[in-house]
Amino acid sequence: MFIIRYGTLAHTAGCLPLKGLTAALQEYGIDFVQLALSKAIQDIDTSAGKLSPGLASYIGEQFDRAGIRIGVLGCYINPIHPDPAVRRLEIDRFKEHLRYARQFGAPMVATETGALATFAEFEPYRYEELGWETLRTTVEELAEEAEKWGVFLGLEGVCTHTLSTPAKMRRILDEVPSSSIGVVLDPCNWIGDNVPQQDRIIDDAFNLFGDRIILAHLKDMYPGGSHIRHGQAGRGLFHTAEFLNKLQAHKPMIDVSLEEIKGPEIRETVSLLNSLAANRS
Repeated sequence: MFIIRYGTLAHTAGCLPLKGLTAALQEYGIDFVQLALSKAIQDIDTSAGKLSPGLASYIGEQFDRAGIRIGVLGCYINPIHPDPAVRRLEIDRFKEHLRYARQFGAPMVATETGALATFAEFEPYRYEELGWETLRTTVEELAEEAEKWGVFLGLEGVCTHTLSTPAKMRRILDEVPSSSIGVVLDPCNWIGDNVPQQDRIIDDAFNLFGDRIILAHLKDMYPGGSHIRHGQAGRGLFHTAEFLNKLQAHKPMIDVSLEEIKGPEIRETVSLLNSLAANRS
């Protein structure tokens, strides 16, 4: 049997009062959400320093009553921000999410890793090296915090970011050997415009760290002028069925968060994805 649990970004429903948010998401028939607090919850101040066990538990309870898990807290910071003071604020905000993730019911907190060219203006000849050193230092600190609270630090690679290839994801896993680090696999983000090489890129990811994947994102790729645009999963250029079967083989029952999608499209998309995967299993 092909079993993958589908969810979406909580703010797919908009930024709403909490009870209205959970009611709207309930209509989508999803199993879980990726919750970015400030993007999704309108009537509660969740800014830095405001979280507590009580607040986190209250929010988690509202989702639980709606039959929806909080599968991941999204706290997408820039972990290599060139201003050390701003970077410290970002890191501290992420660490606060790690401390309270379990009260929300979430096993992980996820982030991307900052633009590859972040330091190009300051160090044109060694900007990639400087960005890498900064990322490694940040990841070391966040991984240590995640270990303290028994949750995962989820890292998501993007072709234009510091973790721009599967090989670089493998490198950070080797250089920061913490079991608290997991991979958020968004295949389309790594493929970018390199559509003809998509199978090689995805196979590299599974071969290099298939055992470390803790969450997948899913969308699709469509022609969009000079660059690929992203949209609803299952009908574009991405080899969706093949990816889902590889994902199921490596990580059965993993959570898959649907992106670049509107709420009313979710039920139809889940049905399509299950059909695609079943036809190739």
